[in-house]
Amino acid sequence: MSERAPVTARLSAEEVREQVAALPDPELPVIGLGDLGVVGSVAPGADGVLEVEITPTYLGCPALPEITAGVREVLAACGHPDGRVRHVLSPPWTTDRITPDGRRALAAHGIAPPVTPAPDGPVPVALGAVPCPHCGSRATRPHSAFGPSRCQSVLWCTACREPFPHLTAL
Repeated sequence: MSERAPVTARLSAEEVREQVAALPDPELPVIGLGDLGVVGSVAPGADGVLEVEITPTYLGCPALPEITAGVREVLAACGHPDGRVRHVLSPPWTTDRITPDGRRALAAHGIAPPVTPAPDGPVPVALGAVPCPHCGSRATRPHSAFGPSRCQSVLWCTACREPFPHLTAL
């Protein structure tokens, strides 16, 4: 993780949340943990010790130890060396938690974000409907279920003939 300036006073829970949200995801460093939607509550526990809740993108996420270490560094740098990181598995993370800024950051770096479902009504399943981050075409198809990380697959654009990673909905 990055070097942080020492803090002389304890920062508020909201200030700590902002710092944690800005941490880059280890597997997708173009997006912060906040925009990825993995940062939950940041609040004092029953004993008054600040707790940060993290919901991993999926069970067994190999980046979780690095994320946890980064959050602990932030807690210490913000004046909460006794702070805790809690891993919350329920409700599970979904791609709906990715913020609009996070979706734009993924697309700007050639990673197709998951398609956002309509807010109301049934969610249509459209095969090949993931737009290509290179040319915008929806003429895409699966290329490989295995991408650069466990939470990505690889799609192929038949319009520009470029492969691209796609953040899968786990």
